[in-house]
Amino acid sequence: MISSPGRMRCNSRTTVRPPMPLSITPMGLPAFNMVESLLFLSINIVPRAHKNARDKSFLLFVTNLGKRIAILPSPDKIIFGVSWVFYSPKPAPRGGIIQKKRFETLMTIFNLITLFGGLALFLYGMRLMGDGLKKGSSDAFKRAMEKVTNNPLVGFLLGLVVTAVIQSSTATIVLTSGLVGAGVMSLHQSIGVILGANVGTTITGQIIRLLDVNASETSLLNFFKPSTLAPLAAIIGILFLMAVKTRQSDTIGSIAMGFGILFTGLLSMTAAVSPLSESETFANMFYQLSGKPVLGFLLGAGVAFLLQSSSATIGILQAIATTGALTFSSVYAIIIGVNIGDCVTTAIVCSIGSKADAKRTGVIHILFNIAGSILVIVGLMLLHSFGVLDALWDEALSSGGIANVHTVFRLASAIVLLPVCGQFEKLSRKLVKDDVRLGENVDHELSLLDEKFFTSPAIALSGAGEAITTMARLARTGVMSAMGVLEQYDAHTIKVINENEEHIDKLADHVDNYLIRLSPHMPSGHGSDMLNYYIQCFGEFERIGDHAVNLTENAQEFLDRSASLSPTAHQELMVLREVLGEILDYTYKAFAATDYEAARHIEPVEEVVDDLVATLRANHIRRVRDGQCTVYAGLTFLDILVNVERIADQCSNVGVFTLSMFDEHIMNNHHDYIQALHQGKDPVFNRAYQETHDKYFGELKRIERSK
Repeated sequence: MISSPGRMRCNSRTTVRPPMPLSITPMGLPAFNMVESLLFLSINIVPRAHKNARDKSFLLFVTNLGKRIAILPSPDKIIFGVSWVFYSPKPAPRGGIIQKKRFETLMTIFNLITLFGGLALFLYGMRLMGDGLKKGSSDAFKRAMEKVTNNPLVGFLLGLVVTAVIQSSTATIVLTSGLVGAGVMSLHQSIGVILGANVGTTITGQIIRLLDVNASETSLLNFFKPSTLAPLAAIIGILFLMAVKTRQSDTIGSIAMGFGILFTGLLSMTAAVSPLSESETFANMFYQLSGKPVLGFLLGAGVAFLLQSSSATIGILQAIATTGALTFSSVYAIIIGVNIGDCVTTAIVCSIGSKADAKRTGVIHILFNIAGSILVIVGLMLLHSFGVLDALWDEALSSGGIANVHTVFRLASAIVLLPVCGQFEKLSRKLVKDDVRLGENVDHELSLLDEKFFTSPAIALSGAGEAITTMARLARTGVMSAMGVLEQYDAHTIKVINENEEHIDKLADHVDNYLIRLSPHMPSGHGSDMLNYYIQCFGEFERIGDHAVNLTENAQEFLDRSASLSPTAHQELMVLREVLGEILDYTYKAFAATDYEAARHIEPVEEVVDDLVATLRANHIRRVRDGQCTVYAGLTFLDILVNVERIADQCSNVGVFTLSMFDEHIMNNHHDYIQALHQGKDPVFNRAYQETHDKYFGELKRIERSK
C-alpha cells in the first residue's frame, strides 16, 4: 500500500497500516531510537481532528527534524496529527516496549532564539511605526488637543483618536502632560484625554487579530493575513524610503516598514511557540493560572512594566493564543495586570522634572487604571458567581478573543468612570501638592487674553497691553537681579529669575497668538496702530528676559570654574549695572505709559552703553594680558559685555517703536531716524547723550584713580 519512503494524504480517522519494514511492538507502537534515525516515511493527515492535546491519550515527540510524532495505543488507527515520522527499526529500551511513559520536548534552544528574536522585531516595528505616525501627525494633534473644551466626552474622543493613530497611549499622555505643564491645557481638560488614550491603545490588538484570518488560497482575505501583509508593507516601505523623494516619503516609508517588521516579528513568535500547541505541560501551566488570579495579575503588570507597552504585552499574549492553550479564566487577570504595569511607566515619565499639574496627569492615569481594574474584577466575580460566564470561563481564546477582552475591559471602565472623572482630579490634587512658587503669578494676565473680549476690540487690546507690561517689568527685574548675582552668587535668586523667564515666555506665546487672532476684529485707525505696536514690542521684552538668564549662566561659570575677577572689573560691573537700570527704567515707562519723553531718553543712554562696552572690553583685555585676570574669567567677562550691549539694543528698539506712535515719519523710517541721531543732527539727543556720557565715564575715571 505504501512504499518507503513515500507520502500519502488521507482523511481524518483514515486507517493507515504501517509498512512491513517497520517494527511494531506488541502494544502497537513503533520501536524507535531518539539518537539515530536511518530512514523515515512521512504521511500527512488532514484535516486535524482535535486541537486540545490534553484530551487525547497519545505519545508526543518533537524531533530534531521539527516533525511531530503522535502514536495512539491503537496499532492501526491514526486520528490526530499533522505530520508523522516513523523511524527505521532499532532496538528500543526495555526490550522494545515503551510502557506508560510520555516523552515531551516543549521548546528547543532554537525555538527560544526565534521567540526572542521575533519579540525584538515586534517591539522595534511597533516603535518604528509609532515614531513615524507621531512625526507625521503630532503637530496636528497637538493643535487639536490645545482646543479641547471642558467637556470630558470631547477630550475622551480626542484621546481615543490620537492614540489609535499614533499607536501609543504613553505618547498621548506624555504629550497631554506637556500641554498641561505649559499651561496650554488645564488639568480638568486632560482627564477626558487620558481616559480616551486608555481605550485607543486597544486598537493595536485589534490589528494583530489578523492572525486569525483563515482563507483559501484563492480568497481575497489572504491579503489581510499577516503572512501577506508583512512583506507587502515592507515592500511599500522600502519603495518610499529609497525610490520616492517627497517631503513625506520618509515618514510614510517608516510607518510601512514598521508595520511590516511588527508583523514579521509576530509571525516569528507564533512559529516559535507552535510546538507548545501540543504540550500538556504548557497547557497545564496556564490552566493553573485560572486558580491563581493574583499571580496572573502580577505577571501581566510586570511584563508590561518591563516592555513599557501594554500593546506589546497584549501582542505577545495573542501570539501565544495561537497554541490554543489560553482560556479566558487563565488570562483575564493577566490582561488586567497589563493595564496597571503600563500606566506606572507613563506616570514616571510624566513626573520627571515636571510641574505639579503635569505630575497629576500621570497620577490620574494610575488612579483611573486602578479604579477600572477593581470594577472589572468585581464585575467578573459577580457574573461568574451567577453563572453568566460559565460558557466563556474555560473556553480557549483566539488572538481576536484576547483583543476583544482587552477592548471590552478598558471600554467598560471608561464608560463607567467618565461621569465621575472630576473625583480623580480632586484626589490627584490631594496626592500631589502644589509647586512652591518662586516667581510671580501671571494667571491674572493670562485670564485677560480671552477671545470673548474680541467683541470689544479696545478691551481686548487693553488686556494684551497689560500682559506685555508685566513682561516688561519681569524682564527689567530679571536683568537687575542677574547683575546682582554676578557680584554675589545666590542660587535662590537664579531660580526666581529662571521661573520669571518661563512666565515671560508663556505670556509671549499667549500674547502672540491672541494678537494674531484679534487682528481681523480690529478696525483701522489708532487701534490698529496700537496692535502693530504691541506686536513689535512684546518680542523685545522676551529677548531681554533671555539675556537675563544668560547673565545668570555667566555667574554660574564663575562658580564652576572657581574663577574670579579683579577688583577693578567688579567696580566696572557696578557701573554697567547702574546704566542698565537707567535704560530699563526709561524703557518700561515708555511702553507702560506710552511716554514720549521717556522714549526720547532711551537712545542717548544706549549710545553710552555701546561706548562703555567698547572701553571696558579694551580695559579687560589689557588686564588679562597683564595677568590681573585669568583667561576663563576674562572670557566670561567679555560674554557679560555682549549680553549688556544686546539688552541696550532691545531697549533702543522699544524706544523707537514708541516714538513711532507719535511721529509718522519715524514709523516708516526707523533706520534713517537712528542714523540722523548718531550723526549729531538732533540737539536734544546730543545734549542728553553728553550728560549721560559724562556721568558714567566720570565714574570710570574715579575707578582708575582709586587703583
